[in-house]
Amino acid sequence: MNLANKLTLSRIILAPAFFIIYLMPRFFPSLFPDGSGWTIPVLWTIFIVSEITDYFDGLAARKLNLTSDFGKFFDPFADTLVQVTCFLCFIIDGIYPVNGIIPGVLFLLVIYREFCILFIRNLMLKKGVTMGARMGGKIKTVSYIIAVGAALLAASVERLNACESLLLYFKIGAFVLFIISVILAIVSFVDYITIYLKTGKNNAE
Repeated sequence: MNLANKLTLSRIILAPAFFIIYLMPRFFPSLFPDGSGWTIPVLWTIFIVSEITDYFDGLAARKLNLTSDFGKFFDPFADTLVQVTCFLCFIIDGIYPVNGIIPGVLFLLVIYREFCILFIRNLMLKKGVTMGARMGGKIKTVSYIIAVGAALLAASVERLNACESLLLYFKIGAFVLFIISVILAIVSFVDYITIYLKTGKNNAE
């Protein structure tokens, strides 16, 4: 566990912390008679720290020559864990302004995509190839971050009872960005499949 991987590990620890703090007022409202406004600065801090560590673990790996095959798997795994956790919180909380089935289906597509990528990476590893994050995967990750940020903003407006007249628009914007992130996730998945098939073809030749 070098410095880069320790920074990555911190995101895995922060993910369940976000989940617990976000949903605690919803499931135990009697414990918080003053409302859930207190969660907003805490959640934003967790979210921002998670993304900062995502930047610095990559920087440390490059600058300190700490790049490893383990890190190539560990970093995207931590990213996905954080973002999927956040999406799940928003769906449970009803942040997206549509029938709960639709966000649930989109979330399921995200989960399927991530498990399939993990499976493909394992297959590639059996071929002696370590597949790190590709450009499409990085773009997908950025779209996840933006979608999470937008949904957290909508949740902040709702919990702080601020700009109530605009709350619906915040929620719609968050949902649209969620849809875009799912589309980009599917597109990047096709890219990973293409690389896997090409690798198999090259090995056969």
